[in-house]
Amino acid sequence: MGEMVQMHFTTVDYVIFVLLLVASAGIGLFYAFSGGRQRTTQEFLMADRSMSCLPVSLSLLATFQSAVAILGAPSEVYAFGTQYWFLGCSYFLGLLIPAHVFIPIFYRLRLSSAYEVIYMGVVLYAPALALNAVTGFDLWGAVLAMGLVSTLYTALGGLKAVIWTDVFQTVVMFAGQLAVIVVGANKAGGIVEVWRKAVNGSRIAGLDLNPDPLERHTFWTLGVGGVFLMLALYGVNQAQVQRYLSSRTEKEAVMSCYVVFPCQQIVLCLGCLMGLVMFASYGEDSPLDKGYVTTTDQMVLYFVMDVFKDLPGLPGLFVACLFSGALSTISSAFNSLATVTMEDLVKPHFPNMTEARATLLSKGLALAYGLVCLAMAYVASIMGSVLQAAFSIFGMVGGPLLGLFCLGIFFPWANPVGAVVGLAAGLAMAFWVGIGSFVMRMSRPPPGPQLNATTLPLFHNMTTTVLSSLSTGPTAKPRPTGVEALYSLSYMWYSAHNSATVVVVGLLVSFITGPMKERDLTPGTVFPVLGTLLFFLPERYKEKLCCITPLALKPKETSSQPYQVAKKDGNGAACCKEDTATGDKELESDRAQTEDEDMDTLTTHTVQETAL
Repeated sequence: MGEMVQMHFTTVDYVIFVLLLVASAGIGLFYAFSGGRQRTTQEFLMADRSMSCLPVSLSLLATFQSAVAILGAPSEVYAFGTQYWFLGCSYFLGLLIPAHVFIPIFYRLRLSSAYEVIYMGVVLYAPALALNAVTGFDLWGAVLAMGLVSTLYTALGGLKAVIWTDVFQTVVMFAGQLAVIVVGANKAGGIVEVWRKAVNGSRIAGLDLNPDPLERHTFWTLGVGGVFLMLALYGVNQAQVQRYLSSRTEKEAVMSCYVVFPCQQIVLCLGCLMGLVMFASYGEDSPLDKGYVTTTDQMVLYFVMDVFKDLPGLPGLFVACLFSGALSTISSAFNSLATVTMEDLVKPHFPNMTEARATLLSKGLALAYGLVCLAMAYVASIMGSVLQAAFSIFGMVGGPLLGLFCLGIFFPWANPVGAVVGLAAGLAMAFWVGIGSFVMRMSRPPPGPQLNATTLPLFHNMTTTVLSSLSTGPTAKPRPTGVEALYSLSYMWYSAHNSATVVVVGLLVSFITGPMKERDLTPGTVFPVLGTLLFFLPERYKEKLCCITPLALKPKETSSQPYQVAKKDGNGAACCKEDTATGDKELESDRAQTEDEDMDTLTTHTVQETAL
């Protein structure tokens, strides 16, 4: 076992790294003193709803492509092969459904997120830890530099600064990853040699159609289970939805989902290629096995420092790429949390607050969350593997939140009691399985040396996308039964499992306590999925499936579906299709009053929406 090897930055590397921080802060200062100078909450929190498709889509990509993903994907492919690439199959439905179901409704709504405070601390700590371990770069100096810079440009420049900084940082991320792949492949003998070594080392995985949900990675866990993970990320995640709302029109928001799809595929391919280049360079003798690094979180950065040791400046470029992923994610969290706090906690209790004071408070909230993020980085430092911590947090909370919104949007008869009980059940199930899985893994005996994991079945659960440990006993590990089988569920099914728990429990409680009546629903906020999927049924049955209690006052000659998905008006704003051409006046009055209430909670007082 070797000793921990530390490499060091050159002056050029430090210059490139500092330039990244300066450029990011400069973008924030530019938007702080240009345009409307962030004087309204509409501009600070929603970017004046003036963003075009391209910057929004790149910001969506940058928010998802955090330092956790940059560090994790290559390590995953190095250890287990290219089976992870099949996650790309989930991107199609994972982005198509938000584009045509969630965005038309959320374009006029907002939602909150409960887990971002902890998650952003993990994202901040991950690259700083790897940088410190491999290069000796001061750990808390890196944490403070990142935290303060992201807090600065978020608090000063608002959402516009966050989005345009994401665009800049996305370019840096692509440049850093491409540089590593090109130089690493060249040193390994070329891309053909990289592929040959990967094939000989069983790192090129075929299509695994094993339906066992306990298998860590198969086509079904990645391609189907991944859809629910993508829906949690791009459908109901506060940071992503806020970017949809910053678009000029609903059409621009939908197009941003289409644009980010090929970008996601490129990012996934870059991560897989980097992992194959790492394998071509080290083979089965990984730096982790030799003791050159202590955790899988450090392998990618060690490889970069090793490959680029004779090329000053390129290590700094990749570290800038790594920190760009972290900055884009945590700055998005700052702005999102400030928005949620203002809309959900402050404005309902202080409706007469002036615009100037509300804007100042929003900036103060962004600053405060930045300081909280630094505290959460310390918490992350004692949570073990940063990648495990990140995916555990998201898997245990993102799924129930997805289930909560699916319950309300797809099932019109779900009532508030069912929603609350369903969410509580989903969270309880999520933490039970997540914590139980962690305890079960910790209670196992220390693992033996790693084997070629792409040729052996894995029977225990993983909640991260990086290296797993495998026992080398002479016989296969027995299949878990009972509650251990639940703890061994593949982490890719966490979102689906937890969201399904919320929906099932929520519907049962709603039926027991009395389903929601059609006249109590807000038009344009539901998508009756059963009425759409069961198109072959007679209209009277579809109407009952869409809502248990039909509206008695509804004229019989109207459209067959009691509710329509929110559609665009002439300006691209979302609105609900009228049920009748000459509806009852009392219903029209109620509908207008409900719309006014929704707009008050959705946006700041300067937003103008088209009435029904």
